[in-house]
Amino acid sequence: MKKTFYSNGKLLITGEYLVLDGAKALALPTKFGQTLNVEEGVNGEIYWISYDADGSIWFEDSISFSEITNPINTKAETVKNTLVTILHEAYLLNPDLVNNSSGYQIKTQLAFPKKWGLGTSSTLINNIAQWQQIDAFTLLNNSFGGSGYDIACAQNDSPILYHLEKGKPIVDRVSFNPEFKENIYFVYLNKKQSSKSSIAQYQNEKAHSLDKRIRTIDTITQQVLNAETITSFAQALASHEAEMSQVLAIKTVKEALFSDFDGEIKSLGAWGGDFVMVIWDENPTTYFAAKGYNTILTYEEMILSQ
Repeated sequence: MKKTFYSNGKLLITGEYLVLDGAKALALPTKFGQTLNVEEGVNGEIYWISYDADGSIWFEDSISFSEITNPINTKAETVKNTLVTILHEAYLLNPDLVNNSSGYQIKTQLAFPKKWGLGTSSTLINNIAQWQQIDAFTLLNNSFGGSGYDIACAQNDSPILYHLEKGKPIVDRVSFNPEFKENIYFVYLNKKQSSKSSIAQYQNEKAHSLDKRIRTIDTITQQVLNAETITSFAQALASHEAEMSQVLAIKTVKEALFSDFDGEIKSLGAWGGDFVMVIWDENPTTYFAAKGYNTILTYEEMILSQ
């Protein structure tokens, strides 16, 4: 019998990096996600095929149950090795994955281009967790790592305020439906950024004490949530960019790439790649297209409505 699971993609609006250390982060589930279809298989293996948004196959292979139960230790970060790691940890949480099956045929389908960075891994992990009826946050922590805000987005259809409390995820649904959302755009920077490597870099470079930084980001996050005008919203985001620029010791994306832009630009998630959020009182398509950035989505096109 065919089983189907779905998870939402994600965008981290505030709290990037510092969310790992307890900062409160505003995150928005996207209209784009990933589907996982499971059917019975044979030969004690999983035949796995993954489709990108355009219908092209980006991964296809067979994984034996023995590879899942006793994975070979390797440092090669291939798609298959990453998938085997996730499936092995799922097996440890629920041995029925292997013990009560003759095999599986699995198809995954992205609703967004894989390069966009809206949560290819997090939507997969959450889908596998749904399928195996295990805790997705535990599966993430045991396999891929990260704060878990992306798992929370995968599971929720509305904006969330997310933080870690003694390592445990705290998820609060919040109201975020600004009247000026027609002035919010999302621009893809044509550079896929690895969350895993960005987190590792942050861990290496962060200061010993981040308590003050976290309090500042928490305050700004609340200002973003409470903003009633486009001006106060943009000012809060500019403050956030300036604060994180100091934490990471790198220029803001506006300073680095768009210093002549009149509106505000906010990095999202891992700095240096994927999407940025643009706030302007005009449609910025012409400006960004002239600089070679042609993937521009409106708030309505990108974000799940409340």
